Amino acid sequence: MAEIKLTKSELRFQQNRLTQLKKYLPTLQLKKAMLQAEVSDARQEISALELAYRNLHTAVDSYSELLSGLSEFNPEEAAHVEKVNKHYENIAGVEVPYFDSIVFKEYLYNLFDTPPWVDSVVRGIRSLAEALAKIDIAREKKAALEKELREVSIRVNLFEKILIPRALGNIKKIKVFLGDQQLAAVSQAKVAKTKIEERKASAKAAQEEIHAA
Repeated sequence: MAEIKLTKSELRFQQNRLTQLKKYLPTLQLKKAMLQAEVSDARQEISALELAYRNLHTAVDSYSELLSGLSEFNPEEAAHVEKVNKHYENIAGVEVPYFDSIVFKEYLYNLFDTPPWVDSVVRGIRSLAEALAKIDIAREKKAALEKELREVSIRVNLFEKILIPRALGNIKKIKVFLGDQQLAAVSQAKVAKTKIEERKASAKAAQEEIHAA
């Protein structure tokens, strides 16, 4: 760190800097608190989505034995995702994604050669794919929020533990130096005044001796 100048102008600079740091710190602290709350909400959202996925998976698994007899039915093709639509919103200064919809590749099968419950199976496995897409987006959202939270936390720590204490230390150091200088100047002035008065007294005494002679 560069050595600070022990001057009045540097003192004013450090005082202004301290004022700005203290003014901006509450904004950073508020943003950190908001992000912490959002990250907590995102984690709860993911837990809820994962629970819903597990429950849905259990329901769809009940069709597995029935599907084993349908060699022409391909579950992977039936749930082939073409596109996941999402939009972004700004939360505490960070753009986070939200699920909108999902588009599946068209899957054709012979309605006359397949049981009527196949439609329910297709809806079920597509619901699974949609549930996974929602989980992925929720995780992307959480990751973006956590990244911003880490960066803001670093800045808050920088302000609280380094920049503000450093500015306070610099101000104290400069004030002590300027105070010592002022005391030294006052002391020198007193010494000079004393010497002047002593010389005047000596000169006056000498004049009086001359007059007396």
